[in-house]
Amino acid sequence: MTSTEDGMIGRARVQDTAELTRFYDALGELNAGALWTVANDIEPWYPKPKSVPVLWSYRQLRPHLLDAAKLVSGDDAGRRVVMLVNPGRKELSAAVGLLYSGLQIMNPGEKMTAHRHAAAALRFVVEGQGAWTIVDGDRLEVGPRDFAITPSGTWHEHGNDSADTPVIWQDGLDIPLVNTVDANFYEVHPDLHQQPGKVIGASLLEHGAGILKPVGRSWQKRYSPLLAYPWEMTYEALLNQARVTGGSPYDGVIMEYVNPATGGSVMPTMGAHMQLLAPGLATTAHRHTGSVVYHVAKGRGHSIINGNRFDWQENDIFCVPSWAWHEHANDSGSDDACLFSFNDFPFIHTLDLYAEDAYTENGGHQYSD
Repeated sequence: MTSTEDGMIGRARVQDTAELTRFYDALGELNAGALWTVANDIEPWYPKPKSVPVLWSYRQLRPHLLDAAKLVSGDDAGRRVVMLVNPGRKELSAAVGLLYSGLQIMNPGEKMTAHRHAAAALRFVVEGQGAWTIVDGDRLEVGPRDFAITPSGTWHEHGNDSADTPVIWQDGLDIPLVNTVDANFYEVHPDLHQQPGKVIGASLLEHGAGILKPVGRSWQKRYSPLLAYPWEMTYEALLNQARVTGGSPYDGVIMEYVNPATGGSVMPTMGAHMQLLAPGLATTAHRHTGSVVYHVAKGRGHSIINGNRFDWQENDIFCVPSWAWHEHANDSGSDDACLFSFNDFPFIHTLDLYAEDAYTENGGHQYSD
C-alpha cells in the first residue's frame, strides 16, 4: 500500500523525535522495543513474501550435477545434491517460502546410508533407471516421473542399481519450516543400512489400488501409507479426468496425490499435485497464500508470475511465491503438458490461513477455501 494509506488512523504513524530515539535506545538495552516502530512491516496489508519467482533450467544445471558426481563422494556428502536457492531466501536455503528443493544425483551402483530427520521429504524422479529408496523397511523401485514420499521420522536410504547410468531426482523438503520453528532432528541409522522387507513395493501393492481399501487394516499415522505413486497410474488418471472435465480455469486438469486412508494430503506439512494442460491451453491468472515449486514433467510452455514471463521445457523447475499472480500456458498445439508441483498447502490449511484471489478485469475477488 502507499505511504498515505500507512498514515491513516488505525496504522502506526508515529513521527520520530529526539526524545523518542532516547526512549527506543533505553528499551533496546532491555531487549525490548516499541511495537509501533515495526507494526506496519510485520502486519502488512497483504502477504509480502521475500521469495521471488525463479526458473531453474535443467539443461544448465545438469552438467554441474555430473561434475558433482565426480568431485564429491556420496559417503562424504551424505547426499550429493545441488540446492535450488531463492535469491530472497538464501538465509534459509529455501527454494521458495519455507520449502527446500534440490537435484540429487547418484552414480551407477551407488547407495547412500540410512538416516531419518524431523523434516518431511518427497522425491520426483527426473532421469535414470535403477533408482530405489527404502522407507521404514519398504523398498520402492522408482523411475522417471514417479513420485515418492519420505515422511517425518521415517528411516530412509537411496541407491542406484544401474550399471552404467546415473540417477537424478528432485528432492523437496520442509526443512526451512521445521528449522524456523526450532523442531528439527537428524539421526544416522545405527547399522548404516536397513534390512528391507521380502516384498518390493509393499505399500504400493497394499494401498495403490485407489478404488479399493484393505479391509481390517487401520492406519493411524498422519502421513500416507502409500509411499510411491507411479507415473503411469498418475498420467492415466489425468487423461481419464480430462475426458469428463475441462478442469480448473486456473490450473487445467489438476489432481492431488492423496493419502488413500483419508483422502487428504500425503503429509501434514506438504502436498503434491500433477496437472495437465491441454494443447494450446492458457489458464486464467489467480493467486493464493502458500508457496509452490513446479517441475515440468512433460511438454513445454510458459508461466507468467507477477507480470514476468518464464518459458519452460521438460524437467525445468520454477516457483510461485505466496500471493503471487500466476497463469500457465501450453505452447504446443498438438501435445499436452504436465506440471508436477509440491506445496505447503496442508500447513497453511491447518493454520486456517488459506485465501485465494481470482483475477478479473475489474480487479481481484478474494475467496477462501
